[in-house]
Amino acid sequence: MSTLAATVAVATTLLAGAAMAQPVKPTIVLVHGAFADSSSWNGVISSLQQKGYRTVAVANPLRCVSGDARLVSDVVASIAGPVVLVGHSYGGQVISNAVKGHANVKSLVYVAAFAPEAGEAAADLAGRFPGGTLGEALAPPVKLAGGGVDLYIDQAKFRDQFAHDVPAEATALMAAGQRPITEAALTEKSGEPAWKSLPSYFVYGDGDKNIPAKALGFMAERAGSKRTVVIKGGSHVVMVSQPKSIAELIDEAAR
Repeated sequence: MSTLAATVAVATTLLAGAAMAQPVKPTIVLVHGAFADSSSWNGVISSLQQKGYRTVAVANPLRCVSGDARLVSDVVASIAGPVVLVGHSYGGQVISNAVKGHANVKSLVYVAAFAPEAGEAAADLAGRFPGGTLGEALAPPVKLAGGGVDLYIDQAKFRDQFAHDVPAEATALMAAGQRPITEAALTEKSGEPAWKSLPSYFVYGDGDKNIPAKALGFMAERAGSKRTVVIKGGSHVVMVSQPKSIAELIDEAAR
């Protein structure tokens, strides 16, 4: 019995040691962009959860780069263990500015997203290359009592502009529930970007009408992208139309 007990004790110790040696999976923090909301990540979240990842989809206020980045920074600060930050569209600029002081952020994933250099604004980058038609698709601005305006995509133009590769029934719901962004957020200059010091990954569709594909390719190359995935015919919301492809790239960034 004593021999059996000793064997069990050794086996238990070895198993515990092996468990401790297993690397901790990063938490995936997802940040949506303009005209979207956290539910735009649902398909990606489902795939990531199947792979064993904990996920957090942040409700991005879309008010200003500095303030939105502080909110994401606070979320990251609340997480014990490694983090992979994922940003869509304007959310890419937010994650680029949210990393400072957080050594637990291990990599960045830009999903049809802005990756500005210091001093650049999202509006600057979107207008630098041909192919973007967002300005023509916007509804009349909503004036805010405190100053400035909120921007929405005209619901009648939403699918063609934003999500042409998503079923019409789904895009009708997306159009009605879209989150507005302030004009000020799109024109606010970015700070020193995190992609200069962290491995970054990019994925976008070559049919994107919000941010021209040439602009997205330029930003990916400038950031030294570890891997760039271009989805043929993909819209601005490839995380909705191609969630498994996005989850696979996030998984690669996490590993």
